Amino acid sequence: MKTSRVSFAAALAAGTVLVLSGTAFAHVSVQPGDAVKGGYATINFKVPNERDNASTTQLEVNFPVDQPLTSVMPQDIPGWTVTIEKSKLDKPLTVHGKQVNEAVTKVTWSGGKIEPGKFQQFPVSVGKLPDNADQMVFKAIQTYDNNEVVRWIEETKPGAAEPQNPAPVLKLTAAKAGADDHHDDDKSAAAAKGEKGHDEAAESTSDTTARALGVAGIVIGLGGVAFGVASRRRAS
Repeated sequence: MKTSRVSFAAALAAGTVLVLSGTAFAHVSVQPGDAVKGGYATINFKVPNERDNASTTQLEVNFPVDQPLTSVMPQDIPGWTVTIEKSKLDKPLTVHGKQVNEAVTKVTWSGGKIEPGKFQQFPVSVGKLPDNADQMVFKAIQTYDNNEVVRWIEETKPGAAEPQNPAPVLKLTAAKAGADDHHDDDKSAAAAKGEKGHDEAAESTSDTTARALGVAGIVIGLGGVAFGVASRRRAS
């Protein structure tokens, strides 16, 4: 009886840990979680449905005004309507030689449905990413069809535990040294060179084999002639 009680308690504790961990990790996030500084990237806002009796019907993502992005292009998602809001910049930006006076500050998806036990990804092409920061924080608001609103707006402080409703964070990393657009071309050139070398080696091997067989044939032929002459002399 004691053993059964211990087993039951252990199973209950394990189940509680699993449930709590699932709840802790089931929040709105950015996928992938990092991008290169100063570049362009396609990111996905991953939205899981945390409720058993309601569906998510709207997602609002607020873009940081102190890190303005001049290019924000959401991908069409069947069943969802997207709305983009822009605001004027206090200080105009120069992008590709042109002056930009406004930037996207909010993107809202609505009209669709994320049912219980499912999730939805909302892809967005963004740029130019900041080159003087280590991360971008996107505060998100998730709305359910029962009028419940969950605000994923809490920023995680360095060294502190993750808050209950953390805001999605995109880490910004430095570009790798030596990485350029010609890398794949160099690989293709090397591959082509390798194939050519392989063909030349194969051709050389075939030529050598043919010559060896030719010499062997001549030697065998001369041996046959000598054998025939010797046989005739014996017969005489």
